[in-house]
This record gives sequence, structure tokens and C-alpha cells, in this order.
Amino acid sequence: MRFVVSSSLALNDKLHPARTTLIKKKICMLGSAAVGKTSLVRRYVESIFSDRYLATVGVKIDQKNVSVQEQDVTLMLWDIEGINLSQRFQTAYLSGAAGYILVADGTRKETFEEAMRVKEYVESVLGDVPFLLAINKVDLSAQWEVTSADTKVLSDKGWPII
Repeated sequence: MRFVVSSSLALNDKLHPARTTLIKKKICMLGSAAVGKTSLVRRYVESIFSDRYLATVGVKIDQKNVSVQEQDVTLMLWDIEGINLSQRFQTAYLSGAAGYILVADGTRKETFEEAMRVKEYVESVLGDVPFLLAINKVDLSAQWEVTSADTKVLSDKGWPII
């Protein structure tokens, strides 16, 4: 039995039979407050950049459709409020995540150090799921406190870093 969601989907199925299964993947954006998680999501999903800071309260969910090896995938991007592990964190936000992106602010080394602690915490909740460390604010690289020596330690441990 096959359900047709829309005529464009049905047409797409005829043109690309391998694309008949809809895949959704939840990806969490994690990091300290004001590291740029929301800006990264907005830039990726909407191609918009704003340098205005708007604090996320709770979680904001966006989606982006992508093609991976000729398979359509919907990324559900969970932009989660800034994490401070010394305070209570809603672990329910992590439930069902296929992976996560740790975001640190290159101009604030404490956010880089917090990202390392967040990774340990997330692993205790989710287990071993794919992740990426994104060091943000490259436009302010002259003010960076995170050094290449800092990132080398993590990349030597196998952390994917951009």
C-alpha cells in the first residue's frame, strides 16, 4: 500500500524510485548561550544572517530538506537554548537525536571548554551518536581565544571540527 502526500511527491517517485521513503533526522544544536547556534541555523535554513542577538528560550525547531546519496532527508534542527551544565538542563530535548552539533564561540574560550563538558554529558544521555564541533564567529578571528593548539588536542582524539 502506498500513500501519496502530494502530486509533486508522486511525480518525484516516478522520476526517482529510490526516493520514495521519507527520512527525518533530528539534529540538536548545543552550546553555551550566545555562541551563535540560532545564527548558524538561520543561515543554513533561510540563507539569512543577522548580527542581532536574540536569546532562544527552550527550543526552536527548523527543518531543511537535503539529498544524501540520492535519498531525500529532512533534517529537523533543534536549536536548544544555551546550556549551562551547572543548572538544570532539559534532557528530553535530546531524545531521539540522530546527532548533534556542538557550537563554541572562538572569541570566548570558556564556551570551547563548556562544549567539551557538554559532549561528555550528551554521551551519557544518548550514547555514541555522530557529532561535530563548530567553532563559530570566524569573522572575529582576530579576537579569538581558541587556538589551533586547543583544536589540535580534540582533532587528535578524532573530533570532527569546523
